[in-house]
Amino acid sequence: MKREPKQDRSRATRRHLLEATIDCLAEHGWAATTVAVVAARAGVSRGATQHHFPTREDLITAALEYMFDARMDDARRSARELPDGEGRTEAVVAQLFEYYTGTLFKAALQVWTAAAADSELRDRIVPLEERFGRVAHRTAVEQLGVDDSDPASHRLVQATLDLARGLGLADLLTDDSRRRTEIVRQWAAELDDSLSRHRAASGAGAQSSAGAR
Repeated sequence: MKREPKQDRSRATRRHLLEATIDCLAEHGWAATTVAVVAARAGVSRGATQHHFPTREDLITAALEYMFDARMDDARRSARELPDGEGRTEAVVAQLFEYYTGTLFKAALQVWTAAAADSELRDRIVPLEERFGRVAHRTAVEQLGVDDSDPASHRLVQATLDLARGLGLADLLTDDSRRRTEIVRQWAAELDDSLSRHRAASGAGAQSSAGAR
């Protein structure tokens, strides 16, 4: 039997560890997600785990990055399946809300909560969170097809992300899916109407400027 190359085995081990970290954080919380617990869940020795990630903080930070990259890959794949025209805004909003109720968000929330009381961890997490926020916003802008240079459109996209995050928090303790479905539909209709009016106003303004020249 042909042996798997060492480099491939190393990548696979890292991936197993990062996925195990995310699952542990989402299911058991920050305090229970130790290097030993993650190693056991991934089926990797503690020594091998610390070869890849010398400290718990290294492991958690890498897991967050992996988690976000995985989420962005999912978003790019899902974007190809979004409908054009009518129904697109609701599909985009539903996709955003789904992310904030999934395993990745629940795992990230555990880290954010711990970072609030740990300055060293916070110094690691804040730059990541800022980068994640920028990319998430840009992805939403692209999927909604809005002009982000327009302040009103920018705020509407950010409000959508903030609303999705808030509903994700509400879903942590109880299944809030029924109410969330209604809010997705209502907010998508409001968002679609607002964005359409802004596009129309921008177009009219551009035509007036052209006519004045």
